[in-house]
Amino acid sequence: MKTTTTLTLSAACLLVGFGLGFAAKDTPGASVFLGKDPKEAGLAALAAAEQLDENGSWEMIGIGRVYYLSGNQAQGQALFDRVTAKKPEKSDWQRIGQVYAEAGETDKAEAAFQRAMDAKDDTGQSEIGAWYIRTGRREKGEELFAKALERNPDDVWHYVRAAEAYLGVPPGR
Repeated sequence: MKTTTTLTLSAACLLVGFGLGFAAKDTPGASVFLGKDPKEAGLAALAAAEQLDENGSWEMIGIGRVYYLSGNQAQGQALFDRVTAKKPEKSDWQRIGQVYAEAGETDKAEAAFQRAMDAKDDTGQSEIGAWYIRTGRREKGEELFAKALERNPDDVWHYVRAAEAYLGVPPGR
C-alpha cells in the first residue's frame, strides 16, 4: 500500500512539473527594446507582442493597428485577415474599422463598420454614428445616434460621443 501511494504521489508530482514547464512562457521583457533606436525598438516590441498574443482577436487587432498606422499596412492587414478568416465578432469588425478610420481610409472603414452593425448594440451605434458625423455624413450619424438613444437614453457616453463628433474632438479610448 505504501509503495502504491508513493508511486502515485511521485507520478502526480512529475505530471505537475511537466505541466508547469510547458505552461511557462519565455517572456521577452524590456530587453527586447531598451537602448535601441525607436523604429527597431518598436518593431521588437511588436514581435514580442505577437509572440504573446495567443491568437486573441483583440490582441491581433491591436498589434495590427500599430503595424498599419506606422506604415506597414501589409503586416497589419495580414493580422486583420487572420482575425476575419475565423468567425469574427461584430466588435472585431468595429475595431478594424476604427483602424481604417484612423488611417483615413473611409471606404474600408465604412465597409468594416457595416459588418459591425448590430441593432442591439447601442454603444457600437453611437461610436459609428460619431464616425459618420466626423466624416461629413451627419444624417447617417444622427440616425445611428437616434437608434442608440432610443435603446439606451440614459447612457452618458452616447452624449459624450455626439459632443466629440460635433466639436471635432478625436474619439476617446
